[in-house]
Amino acid sequence: MSSQAISLYKKRRSQYALGKNLPISQNDTTHLIKQAVREAPSAFNAQSSRAVILFGAENQKFWGRAKDELRKIVPADAFAGTEKKIDSFAAGAGTVLFFIDTDVVKGLQEQFALYADNFPIWAEQSNGMAQFAVWTALADADIGASLQHYNPLVDETVREAWGVPASWTLRAQMPFGSNEAAFGEKAYVEDDARFKVFG
Repeated sequence: MSSQAISLYKKRRSQYALGKNLPISQNDTTHLIKQAVREAPSAFNAQSSRAVILFGAENQKFWGRAKDELRKIVPADAFAGTEKKIDSFAAGAGTVLFFIDTDVVKGLQEQFALYADNFPIWAEQSNGMAQFAVWTALADADIGASLQHYNPLVDETVREAWGVPASWTLRAQMPFGSNEAAFGEKAYVEDDARFKVFG
């Protein structure tokens, strides 16, 4: 059985060799990211995921600030490897910053007290699906990407630089750009260790 969706999921891979030459325009890339986030499911249709999309100099600024924050905590004799990794993200065309709007979560907790403990969990799940949706949509457009987690280290500098509301909690960063290297083979855990089917 063939599936277009599964074919797209297989195309979505971590790309660390990023370039600035996107195969589609910046406007089309922005539209694609917005659509992917918009269509990602959420419990109670909460739509609590938020995104900041950075291109060009703004992308460079983010990763420069991330590097500054990392320099404060990474030993000097080990910083070269960290710097190389950050520079590889900055070499791309842009970065998507993924957030959860906690005001939405709190509102649902107040409205539906019976499920209050679950709404933060469901918001995280929804944000993960938004990340996957964006990553897959980018892959379909032949744009490479990876998912990074430098939060909460960079939270304050992001709020300061881009005026992000206090209720937005940063959850992940997705640097993206042209694919400047081929993908290696992906290893999979054996099905017997991952799945049980009954009936």
